[in-house]
Amino acid sequence: MHEHLPFLLALVAAIVFLEMLATRLRIAYPVLLVVGGLLLSFLPGLPHMRVDPNLIFFIFLPPLLFEAAWSISLKEMKKWWRIIGSFAFLVVFFSAGAVAVLANHFIPGFSLALGFLLGGIVSPPDAVSTGAIMRFVRISRNTSTILEGESLLNDASSLIIFRFALVAIGTGQFVFGAALASFSWMLVGGVGIGLLFGWIFMQVHKRLPTNASSDIALTLIEPYFFYWIAEQAHSSGVLAVVTGGLFLSNRRMEFLSGESRIRESNFWEAFIFLLNGIVFMLIGLQLPDIVAGLRAQGVPLSSAIGWGVLVTAVLIATRIVSCYAALGATLLFRPSVAPSRDNPRRMWRLPLLLGWTGMRGVVSLAAALAIPATGPTGGPFPQRNLILFITFVVILLTLLLQGLTLPTLIRRTKLFHNEDEIPEEEARRKVHSKVAHFTVSLLREKQEQGQWSDPHLQRVLRQWETKLALPENLAMSAKVKQCYIELLERQRIFVASLNRHPDLDERVIRWQIYQIDLEEERIRLL
Repeated sequence: MHEHLPFLLALVAAIVFLEMLATRLRIAYPVLLVVGGLLLSFLPGLPHMRVDPNLIFFIFLPPLLFEAAWSISLKEMKKWWRIIGSFAFLVVFFSAGAVAVLANHFIPGFSLALGFLLGGIVSPPDAVSTGAIMRFVRISRNTSTILEGESLLNDASSLIIFRFALVAIGTGQFVFGAALASFSWMLVGGVGIGLLFGWIFMQVHKRLPTNASSDIALTLIEPYFFYWIAEQAHSSGVLAVVTGGLFLSNRRMEFLSGESRIRESNFWEAFIFLLNGIVFMLIGLQLPDIVAGLRAQGVPLSSAIGWGVLVTAVLIATRIVSCYAALGATLLFRPSVAPSRDNPRRMWRLPLLLGWTGMRGVVSLAAALAIPATGPTGGPFPQRNLILFITFVVILLTLLLQGLTLPTLIRRTKLFHNEDEIPEEEARRKVHSKVAHFTVSLLREKQEQGQWSDPHLQRVLRQWETKLALPENLAMSAKVKQCYIELLERQRIFVASLNRHPDLDERVIRWQIYQIDLEEERIRLL
């Protein structure tokens, strides 16, 4: 392992550099990471990095899914549960079926079971890629919730297809009754295990004397625990992680302190960034080995590329068709919630753009790499290298083709912009105003009761009364914010200069600088 350490450190440095470059170029960082990994793979002398298929799911998937579930709003998901459910399950099944039929018909040696295996791998859109793109464009809250909720749940449905296909390949048969019972248990068992152990972990947080460090450590082991228990029970580990994450996220105020929530957010942001970066770089780094495997099997590279392009086209087409089908069903059964009914042109163009959001990424790669190296007979798994190569082509094409064009399409068409939706800045001001009214009311009540007579608390009351009387004080202009941040930087320099005094404890200096850092972070978030 130690001989790979310099390469791994260089890989992390490359991930950080490419992310900064992507931000500068205003493109989704998964695009550059995949291309960067591909270019790195051609450098001579690189160590051979082979990922154990048995560990790929367990290492990467649980924390990625848990963080996604922790970040999304369950309240907003409930509002759009019909369309999220249809995209997460029906569209994924439809896409996987279309890929299975296509592969069985056009790719030599591809059985229907292998086709469904490939379909299950490439059918789920990637939440990370979509989220990275949404950083640079303005979309409505409703659209964002639908895309995030779909990406969160479609991983479960696609991996269920993946598992059934592996069983069918291994046994050579598919028993519908047994499959239906197994599918039902995966759904019910996965959700049940997530809820049960989510509640147990919540009690652990609440009843044990935890602090911020131990709370973060617990949140790190929770997704792995959910996944492992569910897999041992032969249910859906993905659903268990998602359900447990949603359960804990929706109740975080009950068992996490303010310090724990702040530090947990910073830790998970960095941790998930590294995991995503490693996975997307692996996509590119694995290509030479995959191509070598294709050549060893006598599969022409040009044919493999053509099949990859064909599968990509089918996936894009089935998603667009599904979006129009969803709109048609909405107009037929619930016309009152149909988007942009007063603008038919906009209404009928919206599904086309929504269908263009299906970039593939982390889950597809993890599923492809998790295919066992040996088949049911002990020999090489049938068509494994071809499946890996087609998956790579699908990921690369969707990231480059859709990922690079989607921001421009969103900005120019403005189809994802909801004029009726309250702008985020205005919504923040309204919430802040409500908080100001509540705070002043509470302070006056305490003052009348004689409980708070401290001069500092009196000053706090006057500050909040001023904010309430002058609503413009609730917000800070960009110019004032910059001036205040410059002041804080001067404070830091001054405090650091005090450290030259031999009688001052450096821990006190660091504590004061930490207070200034916290104030700067608070100002930047205003």
